[in-house]
Amino acid sequence: MTMTGWTRTRRALLGTAAAAPLAAAVPRRARGQAPAIRIGVLTDLSGPYSDNTGQGSVIAARLAIEDFVRTNAGFRAEVIFADFQNRAEVGLNTSRTWYDREDVDVVLDVPNSAIAFAVANLAREKNKVAIFTGAASSDLTGRACGPNHLHWVYDTWSQAYATATALVQEGGDTWYFITADYAFGHAVERDTGNFVRAAGGRVLGSGRYPFPQTTDFSAQIVQARASGAKVLGLANGGNDIANCVKQAAEFGLVRAGMRIAAPLILLPDIHAIGLQASQGLIAADTFYWDQDEASRAFTRRFQPQFRNIVPNHIQAGGYSAVLHYLKAAQSLGVAQAKADGAATIRRMKEMPTEDPLFGRGTIRADGRKVHPSYLYQVKAPAESRAPWDYYRRLRTVPAEQAFRPVGEGGCAMVQG
Repeated sequence: MTMTGWTRTRRALLGTAAAAPLAAAVPRRARGQAPAIRIGVLTDLSGPYSDNTGQGSVIAARLAIEDFVRTNAGFRAEVIFADFQNRAEVGLNTSRTWYDREDVDVVLDVPNSAIAFAVANLAREKNKVAIFTGAASSDLTGRACGPNHLHWVYDTWSQAYATATALVQEGGDTWYFITADYAFGHAVERDTGNFVRAAGGRVLGSGRYPFPQTTDFSAQIVQARASGAKVLGLANGGNDIANCVKQAAEFGLVRAGMRIAAPLILLPDIHAIGLQASQGLIAADTFYWDQDEASRAFTRRFQPQFRNIVPNHIQAGGYSAVLHYLKAAQSLGVAQAKADGAATIRRMKEMPTEDPLFGRGTIRADGRKVHPSYLYQVKAPAESRAPWDYYRRLRTVPAEQAFRPVGEGGCAMVQG
């Protein structure tokens, strides 16, 4: 075996070993046992998205398996995971090894849109399944749609629609973007800018930066201030959002009257920034840990296992996606589900979705999972009653409005 082959195999084995206590997986198949479903969580364990995804995504998949197996005796499923290091070749090679050598049936999460596009093509080539809960680009159900992958939770269109429309209506009609220079950032800027213009506003410019190696955004912030825009739009995510908001505060943008919009901000980002700097930010989300008793019950199980961080919609979406996949695999038959990823995706689309975190929903022909979205405002420090009590809901976006109309994305699988 070559050194490269040993490195990949060793990484996969370490991922399996590390995942075993998290996954509560049943032992390897004994003679006569039914085959086990294998789910590979391809995630960011150490980079800018590690709090928003990472081990939290692994934990969410494990909780879904626990809940499904509890009411379906004899069903077997297990989780492995790997860090894609925000490098396309690492993400693609790991997925290929999983599909070819590790009997993985589903690749889950993938919080990097450039890597997600590559994994979507690979899933189709291998007739496996990919479910993207971390990737954001709306192109995954548009020009890049396919029969072997689904897009869960959120996308750049849904986040941009709720955020940009609200801010322009409030007078924020000129925007300048700071944009991560890869597929995700481009999609956020494009989709948000389109909604700004549709609402009667203007985009005055953008400053792009290399991802993931940038931590100093002073040059882009100076350009944004010089533009005279009323709104600074952050077309990025994870730690980059936190750094941008903190540095914008240091440069006095908010004091100068400039609002900050972060369509893809998540609760761990707010936590990292702090309420003093982030108060008043508008955030779109499809799940909030304190939205109802079901979300609080899930949080009580999840939080102690993830450094006391509450779940966000990506991690809750991983739970939802795994639960629905397991229902479809059981309905189709595990052997058939493992043999034919496209057939499993078709079955998932045929079955209505339902789980305690997102309620009832559907999966469209283009692979878009549909459910309501919510617009929140970040509370001021005096309003927060407890740790992680950060959001005040402004309005609900109904499921039929929350995502791009199915006929507008350019998906070749959509008829007429």
